[in-house]
Amino acid sequence: MSHSEQELRKKIVGLVKEYHDVAFAPRPFAPGVSPIPVSGKVFDHLEIEYLIDSSLDFWLTTGRFAEEFEKKFADFFNLRFARLVNSGSSANLLALAALTSPSLGPRAIRPGDELITVGCGFPTTVNPAIQHGMVPVFVDIEIPTYNIDVRYLKEALSEKSKAIMIAHTLGNPFDVETVSNFAKEHDLWLIEDTCDALGSTYKGKLAGTYGDLATLSFYPAHHLTMGEGGCVLMNSPTLKKLVESFRDWGRDCWCEPGKDNTCGKRFCWKMGELPEGYDHKYIYSHIGYNLKLTDMQAAIGLAQLTKVSDFIQKRKDNFSFLCAGLRELEEYLILPEATQHSDPSWFGFPISIRESAPFCRNDVVAYLNNKQIATRLLFGGNLIKQPAYRNIQHRIIGELRNCDFVMNQCFWIGVYPGLTREMLEFVIETFREGLRSNFRI
Repeated sequence: MSHSEQELRKKIVGLVKEYHDVAFAPRPFAPGVSPIPVSGKVFDHLEIEYLIDSSLDFWLTTGRFAEEFEKKFADFFNLRFARLVNSGSSANLLALAALTSPSLGPRAIRPGDELITVGCGFPTTVNPAIQHGMVPVFVDIEIPTYNIDVRYLKEALSEKSKAIMIAHTLGNPFDVETVSNFAKEHDLWLIEDTCDALGSTYKGKLAGTYGDLATLSFYPAHHLTMGEGGCVLMNSPTLKKLVESFRDWGRDCWCEPGKDNTCGKRFCWKMGELPEGYDHKYIYSHIGYNLKLTDMQAAIGLAQLTKVSDFIQKRKDNFSFLCAGLRELEEYLILPEATQHSDPSWFGFPISIRESAPFCRNDVVAYLNNKQIATRLLFGGNLIKQPAYRNIQHRIIGELRNCDFVMNQCFWIGVYPGLTREMLEFVIETFREGLRSNFRI
């Protein structure tokens, strides 16, 4: 890069902070008028500076920012490999797809194999299994952790079992020690959906480091954002190569974008029924996808990564503040609890209305929303009650009573770092006064 290019780039990027301070100046909070979202992006001038810097490269596809992010993100987890994709849902798809590779021999997932999961959660934790012809085996959850009831694992096991894929619900780790030990004992793959749990720990070890593969999401609602984006984590070089292949069209070649002949024998391969010497860049060993993200997205993520510790702590602090403030209403509300031995980096604050309460979930949700306090349900509730899952092949262990309870009684509110103490105080007071005045508790 010439000196004049460097000077121009410096001037362009230098204006960003000035623009940010004007365009994104904070607005005063007006209780009952200003919205209190459940989630949102938290950023400053740094993210825009990184974005502009990347755009000036005009590389567009995966490049230097993605490479740096993958290295630093893997280091954060103390894992060997992190591979970026275009969404958390794509990360889930990619993690499952990688395990279908014939190169894995008897352990390769095939149509008709079973995947153990929970009946309550986000669809794209389960969808990849269905899309690959697997049979999901749904087990119930515990309340108030909202995670898998590990007592059902043995009953869920069959000779067709091949994998376990479960999310850490709203950032609260499931009992990963029990689940991972069970997976190892029965030679099952374990995929940790960690999309909502960046920074959560179990027995001092980060969620996402127990399984064979783990997934993250960088949608604006999540702990870090790239706008859209996701990541697959792993330690195994074999799985790393498979993840890359399925992400990059199913190709056998492992050259980085813009590079050729990394293997040193690009025109010397003989694979399948192709003629000897067929260009390795166009040899495909899997039925893959194109799930890469742009370098501009990775640049935003790299800026966000400098703030990850603060983001995680703020979520924990906000959760604790809400817990303390709502404790006096436990006669009517079931407040969330962390899984034993865990320290969650909470994605949200789940609340269930006790069946004995003189009001229902819809009453409370409507009241909160009228006060501009946003709420969300616990994703799909009992998934097998959703229209999309009516006719899928599946097995159910037990009656999924707690999944049904969540479907009818549970919702969650936000704890993300963009919420101020003033906002959280208003949330608590709205609960207290609203329940007293509207429902005469």
